[in-house]
Amino acid sequence: MRMRTGTVPGCPIVLELLWLLLPVAAASGWWAGRRTARKPERGAGGSNRPPSEYFRGLNYLLNEQQDEAIEVFIRLVEVDSDTIETHLALGSLFRRRGEVDRAIRLHQNLIARPNLSKNNRSFALLELARDYMRAGVLDRAEGLFTELLRNRTHVVEASRQLLRIYEREREWHAAIETARKLQRRGGQSMGNVIAHYWCELADAERRAGNPKAARNFATRALSADPQSVRASILEGDLAMEEGRYRQALRAYRRVESQDPAFLPEVIDRLLDALERAENPAALAAYIDQLRGRYNGFSVIQAATRLIREREGESAAREFLREQVVRRPSLRGLREWVACELDNASDRSRPGTQVVLDMLDQLLETKPIYNCQQCGHEGKILHWQCPSCREWNTVKPIIGIEGE
Repeated sequence: MRMRTGTVPGCPIVLELLWLLLPVAAASGWWAGRRTARKPERGAGGSNRPPSEYFRGLNYLLNEQQDEAIEVFIRLVEVDSDTIETHLALGSLFRRRGEVDRAIRLHQNLIARPNLSKNNRSFALLELARDYMRAGVLDRAEGLFTELLRNRTHVVEASRQLLRIYEREREWHAAIETARKLQRRGGQSMGNVIAHYWCELADAERRAGNPKAARNFATRALSADPQSVRASILEGDLAMEEGRYRQALRAYRRVESQDPAFLPEVIDRLLDALERAENPAALAAYIDQLRGRYNGFSVIQAATRLIREREGESAAREFLREQVVRRPSLRGLREWVACELDNASDRSRPGTQVVLDMLDQLLETKPIYNCQQCGHEGKILHWQCPSCREWNTVKPIIGIEGE
């Protein structure tokens, strides 16, 4: 059989698979060589394979006959203590290629071997559990990861995978318990993640009309992570709903010290709480303080609103114009153009309206939040990134196109 040369469609995929399987083929050949050296030949019906099988497998790879190549390599590998790692590598390759059924069958066959050592069986169980995770069969995956924990093998990895399952199934109490155990076993802090689990429970109780239980869970979230912005916002919202405005103020103002990047999320809530607490002097003083510490547009917008109420429209327009020049942003420019439109002459109004419409269209396409971990962007604040599934990584965008 001749090997094709030159450029072929899908060549990058072939080369990627080639580099993945070459170590498998090489290892298989080495192990088969060892077995040949240890065992006497048994004639034509013996178990020794001719070396041409390896070249046939490589030839299949170069001719893009990937399934045939993998079948050749599987036939070359006999399951024993010398080849278990090769089988595990092949199963992992199947899973990465999306051939989860084949990976499951391979790992199930490994586990069924009566002569498999305890250590190798635990590796096969771990890989089979990962197969089920990839296939979305979460109950079977959970059972295998739990078995690994009982056997005290691959404890950290099994705990992490169980957390993923409990998050997907929204079993927050189980997630909290597993995260606590992982914190003890893995030596890593899980407080910030545990706080989100408590907040998920608090949100559920709030939606169900149980504010007392929601407050209890929010308090537990802050106990798990005193820097939890989400718990502070939730605590403030619950206080506002119950008319406890001073408690709401304390919760909202805590956000600035926890993470100033989230001030845009609470600035309107905070101003509302100050107004409801009937403390206009404190409101103005606080906005002036924020302007000295935070450059974001949300504070500028709030300050503009206050200046308009205290000093009139002309002073507010002038303040906003100065801020847009000093701290340029699309949102600030849009706000200034809107102010100009309200005071535009009949002659300049059509042109100003066109500019405002263009800015609105531009801002409509711009994301407001992005994930610091994977770069996912969107207009909704997700406490857990919908792309990489990490917690605490999504924040408001800062800069000329954001806050």
